Amino acid sequence: MFRRIEQTGSDSVTVRIDNREFQVPAGISVAAAVLLCGFRKVRNTPVTDSPRLPYCMMGICFDCLMCIDGVPNQQACQVEVRDNMAIDYQRGAAELLQQE
Repeated sequence: MFRRIEQTGSDSVTVRIDNREFQVPAGISVAAAVLLCGFRKVRNTPVTDSPRLPYCMMGICFDCLMCIDGVPNQQACQVEVRDNMAIDYQRGAAELLQQE
């Protein structure tokens, strides 16, 4: 369903999605990278454990919540990929981090 539009001379970065390495175009969102790499879910809902994928791709729906570089509840559609980024599924509800 999703495929990359061919671009010449574009840079790529290496990301780890659920402990697997992928080369993705620099400058795209984490949500776009996950879809481009063929993943079928980015999180499970806390109530029904239903799988979810990015939906609106503009930060409204929160279906793209993921754990990015160890920080849970990140909207993957709002975060740009960078080299060596660790991207993981979010399983159920994640505790919010407390600032001290």
